[in-house]
Amino acid sequence: MPLFILGLSHKTAPLAVRERVAFDSGQLPEALDALNTHQGVTESMILSTCNRTELYCDIEAGAVRQPLDWLSRYRELGLADIEPHVYHLADEHAVRHVLRVASGLDSLVLGEPQILGQLKEAYRTAVSAGTVGKFLNRLMQFSFSTAKMIRTRTEIGSTPVSVAFAAVKLAQQIHGDLGERTALVIGAGETITLVANHLAGAGIGRLVVANRSLDNARALAARHGGEAIALTDLPERLAEVDIVVSSTASRLPIVTRGIVEVALARRRHEPMFLVDLAVPRDIEPSVGELEDAYLYSVDDLEGVVSANLKLRQDAAAQAEEMVHLQVQDYMDWLQVQSSSATITAFRSRGEALREEMLARAMARLDKGEDPRAVLQHLAHTLTNKLMHHPTASLRRASGREDLVRAARELLGLDETS
Repeated sequence: MPLFILGLSHKTAPLAVRERVAFDSGQLPEALDALNTHQGVTESMILSTCNRTELYCDIEAGAVRQPLDWLSRYRELGLADIEPHVYHLADEHAVRHVLRVASGLDSLVLGEPQILGQLKEAYRTAVSAGTVGKFLNRLMQFSFSTAKMIRTRTEIGSTPVSVAFAAVKLAQQIHGDLGERTALVIGAGETITLVANHLAGAGIGRLVVANRSLDNARALAARHGGEAIALTDLPERLAEVDIVVSSTASRLPIVTRGIVEVALARRRHEPMFLVDLAVPRDIEPSVGELEDAYLYSVDDLEGVVSANLKLRQDAAAQAEEMVHLQVQDYMDWLQVQSSSATITAFRSRGEALREEMLARAMARLDKGEDPRAVLQHLAHTLTNKLMHHPTASLRRASGREDLVRAARELLGLDETS
């Protein structure tokens, strides 16, 4: 069965499209169940991050349109809305893509490690949902081992560059020394944890953590001597902060134009720097229209991090070679699975014929027939039945020299015999 990937990423789709097809962790089990029961899909995984949504599927022959049809219906989008932005990858191309994604070679920030954790989480979710079988399971193991090998054998992860790091670097460019500044981070997941770590490393004066779960907010704030607040406190507390970085799984904006407008007025229009790392967006895009509000989305960070990419180019070239070798290893394994299934089927048919012919011969012996005649009949009939399908196929291949040569090789025949 062919491996197939349907995806949209920061390279092919704007944020406005990506946020319409994104899945948060709570939606994935139901979505996976729906995808895996869709016509033609036999195994499935969904990877959904701020920069990409990808469907990893093992599909039946001729079912290449099914994942796109499913996504458009499940997200209630017209094909015209998403088809121009999607990419389709099959077999070896799909394997190479997954290994590159796992290794950070297809990320907005080259070599960033966060995507590997997101891929592992997507895999765990699919395993729990029962939608991963032999082929995707093996592919994920190849992906994880390849990413680890690249991380340990190259310098691709030698510098702390990530979207979270880029957000903090941009804050430093705008505010300069952060020692006298107050930062508000909204959320408590992996991305915001990285942002908090980088802010602390940059010497932020004061850190405030807002989250739907106050316990999670307190846990993150405690690591950096910060303060935890509830999301409902945002309208009152927003005026205190100079920097806002948000990344949650909310389907609706958390920071609205209205509360930012009020906060800026209370700050006497002291500039506020906001970074929205969420997909769908946490901060209303119209906030960027306000004077003294400087709003950046995940797409805006590409230019900020471009200077750091040069440090990783040599390592990336080495990593691509390693990916190429691992792709070949997976395709070799896949080929073995295909031939193993054929061998098993061929042997099973032969064994079934043997048992059938043997049972008939035993019945004739039980009737007292001549053993020599029974054995001759058994050998003759079994040989004819075993040779029937190959002989018929060879007749149909008449005129196809390539097929005939392949058949002689498979059957171990001498060209001169």
